[in-house]
Amino acid sequence: MIHIIAVGRLKETHYRQAAAEYEKRLGRFTALKITELPDEKEPDRPSAALEDKVKRAEGERILKLIRPRDRVVALSIDGAQEDSVVFSQRVRRLHEAPDDAVFVIGGSLGLSDDVLRRADERLSLSSLTFPHQLARVVLLEQLYRAFKILANERYHK
Repeated sequence: MIHIIAVGRLKETHYRQAAAEYEKRLGRFTALKITELPDEKEPDRPSAALEDKVKRAEGERILKLIRPRDRVVALSIDGAQEDSVVFSQRVRRLHEAPDDAVFVIGGSLGLSDDVLRRADERLSLSSLTFPHQLARVVLLEQLYRAFKILANERYHK
């Protein structure tokens, strides 16, 4: 099973629709669970200390959902950047393992140090910065693409 833990909800209709489409498509290949956690409220210009407090609070909620045996992949700017074929091999390895694969998407400030330390792997979707809502859609699309590659099926154009 693949579990996605994401801080923040998909607010805009277009993000919800895109995510729902890829969730439906992924159902053919794997069990998928998505857990949305509320993001912490923060002022427009938070201090570094407040940013750290927000990330720690979100991180504590994330860590409560991760089981000791889960294989955790943190989406992080400093993670490995892979093309779709290499990512599909990562997905194969994670999917064939006896434990669940958990992908973690932080809120607008990223992930806490505690979550990053718990992660078994780090993945960067791009050197570009995406809003966390878009990052979830991109991750779902890339998971779907990975399973299509693994099944030797042609991906739609």
